[in-house]
Amino acid sequence: MKKLLTAIAGAVLAAGAMAAYPDKPITIVVPFAAGGPTDKVARDLAVALAKPLNNATVIIENVGGAGGTLGAAKVSKASPDGYTLLLHHIGMATSPALYRKMPYDTLTDFEYLGMVNDVPMTLVGRSTLPANNMAELRTWVNANKGKINLANAGLGAASHLCGLLFQQAMAVDMTTVPYKGTAPAMTDLLGGQVDLMCDQTTNTTGQIESKKIKAFAVTTTKRLSTPALKDLPTLDESGIKGFNVTIWHGLYAPKGTPKAVQEQLNQALRTALKDADLNKKFENLGAVTVTDSRLNQADHKKFVETEIGKWGPVIKAAGQYAD
Repeated sequence: MKKLLTAIAGAVLAAGAMAAYPDKPITIVVPFAAGGPTDKVARDLAVALAKPLNNATVIIENVGGAGGTLGAAKVSKASPDGYTLLLHHIGMATSPALYRKMPYDTLTDFEYLGMVNDVPMTLVGRSTLPANNMAELRTWVNANKGKINLANAGLGAASHLCGLLFQQAMAVDMTTVPYKGTAPAMTDLLGGQVDLMCDQTTNTTGQIESKKIKAFAVTTTKRLSTPALKDLPTLDESGIKGFNVTIWHGLYAPKGTPKAVQEQLNQALRTALKDADLNKKFENLGAVTVTDSRLNQADHKKFVETEIGKWGPVIKAAGQYAD
């Protein structure tokens, strides 16, 4: 009888503690530098996510390095209590192929909470580039083989993956210049130190709109409706048939996070993604809010599994690995 009463008391206390969630600040780890496209998505999401979580304080912590694996590893080892989350992009699916040794297992060390958005990418160049459209760019690229610098935000970054596919599609090797984050890569593109970059609309739209860089095409199969990008052709219609790269973002928690907390976070995410202000911010950046089945935890995980299968062969064929 005593054991039964003890068990009941413990269950009541646990339920009470669960009902109080969250009772302290929640940290969302962004595995990239501040100011980059994923950081922007996380900061906008944090504002909308706080409301359905009883106006909790949601903090962004940038833990960049090693293509996003350092930040992801930190979350995988964090206390599974719902107070440390991860906002990651497509690198969640590409890291297993890019890195021979991983400090975590993508599919078993996290709880999948739901997808956030899909982000198209843009092929952009320095403002002083001679080419002004895709036809002129293809001519210029073919005439300058071995002389072109292609910036990216580091091994495994979205810009690296897109640039990798662009080189393969053009059958031209370019000198890739990796940076420690998207912000310094964009700084050098603005300064004319590098020629080209393929990056997310969340990072390029403002620069395109202000005409500080040249925009040549979008990486989706259909043109975008975003005002600053609506006149850009797709790479597919520009002759690079089948080119389609969209970067997505998802929300994760450490493995073992209580199911009740997972469900509460999933519901909060669903509510946040209906927030008019958040959707307007995403729209202005060319991002598309997820409204499909990938908001379900199980479908989110299935989607990432599919992406791992898609990108693995591409990365291995290019022979680009990190120790």
